[in-house]
Parts: sequence; C-alpha cells; structure tokens
Amino acid sequence: MSNITAALVKELRETSGAGMMDCKKALQECDGDMEAAIDYLRTKGLAKAAKKAGRVASEGLVAVSRNDAGTAAAVVEVNSETDFVARNEQFQDLVKTVAELGLSSNGDLDALNAAEVPGAGKSVTDHMTDMVATIGENMSVRRASALSVSEGVVATYIHNAITANQGKIAVLVSLSSSGDQAQLEALGKQIAMHVAAVNPLALSKDSVDPAIADKERNFLIEQARESGKPENIIEKMIEGRMRKFYEEVALLSQTFVIDGESKVEDVIAKASKDLGASITLDGFIRFELGEGIEKKEEDFAAEVAAVAGS
Repeated sequence: MSNITAALVKELRETSGAGMMDCKKALQECDGDMEAAIDYLRTKGLAKAAKKAGRVASEGLVAVSRNDAGTAAAVVEVNSETDFVARNEQFQDLVKTVAELGLSSNGDLDALNAAEVPGAGKSVTDHMTDMVATIGENMSVRRASALSVSEGVVATYIHNAITANQGKIAVLVSLSSSGDQAQLEALGKQIAMHVAAVNPLALSKDSVDPAIADKERNFLIEQARESGKPENIIEKMIEGRMRKFYEEVALLSQTFVIDGESKVEDVIAKASKDLGASITLDGFIRFELGEGIEKKEEDFAAEVAAVAGS
C-alpha cells in the first residue's frame, strides 16, 4: 500500500472539501491515487465541492488584444512569481506587447515566442530573459490562443481587471453574423461575462470531451449502485442525470447568468430575431490565471500531520 503522507491528505482535503479522516480513508482505499480518491469521496457523498485537482499557484496576468475591426482577438497568459510584479507597470507593458504579438501570431505559442518585440530587436523569448534580469523575477509566456470570424465580432472580457485588457480571467467569444456590429458586441460581451462566471467545459453537448463524459457516467453508475438500486432502475436514472450533466457543462444549454432564466442558445435565437440576421456562436476561450499549475507545498498544520500519520 502506498504511503499516505500529510501532503496527500492536505491536497485531497483542499481539492474535495471533505474531512481529513475521510480523505485519509479515501486515499488508503485507492492506494494513494488522487483522482480515484476524489471519485471515491464523490461516490460516498463526502466531497463538498467538485474542485479541480491542482491548485492555482502562479501569479502574473492574462491579457487580450483585438484588431480594429473587432473580428479577431487573442488571449495570452504571462506568469511571474508574485502578484507584486503583476502590478508593476513595466511588467504590464510587457504583457500588453505580448498580447499584441499574440494577435499577429494568431494565438500560436511557438510563433509568439519567436516573434520580434518592437523596439527591442529580439524575440519574445530573448526579451523575456532580459526582463527577468531587469525585474528580478522569473517570468514566462505560458500559453496563447485566438479566435476570428469573417463577419461578425470576437468579443472580449476581462474579470478582475488590473489595468486595461489585463486581469485574472480573460474570455473571448466569437459570433458570426451580418447583423449590427454594436448589438453583436453587446451580446458577445454578455456571453463572455457568462463564460467567465460559469466556466463551461464545451460549446455544446456534442463537443464535450468523451473521456470526461465517460468518467462522469461511470461515477454516477457507481454512486447509484452504492444506494443499492437495481440495474434496470440505475440505467434509467443515469440517462436523466447525464442529460442534466450536459446541460450544466455545455455553454449553449446553460442557464444564462445575466437573466437567470433563459438558455444561452435561446438568448442567441432571440437576439437573431431582433437583429433580423442569423447569429452563430462559433466558439469561446477562457483563460484563468494559473489554472492547472500546482502550488508549492507549504508547512502543514500539526493536526494534518497527526491525522496522516495515525
């Protein structure tokens, strides 16, 4: 059996919200496998929230840049070691430049890192190295992406903005339409705000990652079996619960946070009717600062160490 350390117990507790003893038992039952332990806690009804494994740790900024026509936009994440540096004007100027180059590179990270920084005569990678020496912290361009439409708008939104077009969460939403640009912009901005708040997994049911859907289905089946229900009843239950799952994770079928009633797809249909022009939500991108990056381990409370060692 794997050694269940205080660090593992603490990580599972923070990820799941379950109690320490429950976390330790889950890890013991799952031989130290973190993902399996999370599923175990969910099946037992002990996980208080379905938080993502992997704690947000890195600092820096996410930023957007858009072309003058509003038909293309890029989003980038530039990391630093501390939030203090993220509020440094020199760092913010750097991030602005990187976002603009991200737009001209169409969101391709390799092309972005190789692009020449205006006025510096160096690539983004080399310029970042110089800036590390100047600012005194390690920095990196972690990721970049972009959206564009031939006709319509790519709306942008920054949540928790630190300065113009830079903050902690950045969203792009692309709408294809021949309708009025200003009205499309307003609709796109609202949908982007929804994406920032709700964090959908996919655009539609059909675009949900099959591996994620299969994992959820298997979890629901195990949970139903724990309740002792017969297999024929479980099958019917799962179909209904999977429909609810898709409604909750697919953007088009989610309840629009702006009015709290309509489905996003119905909001788009109404806007299309009002504009007298078809509107298609082609895609969205959401960057949250540091998501998926593990936080450095800190000192553990004696309480946690005692539980893990008992």
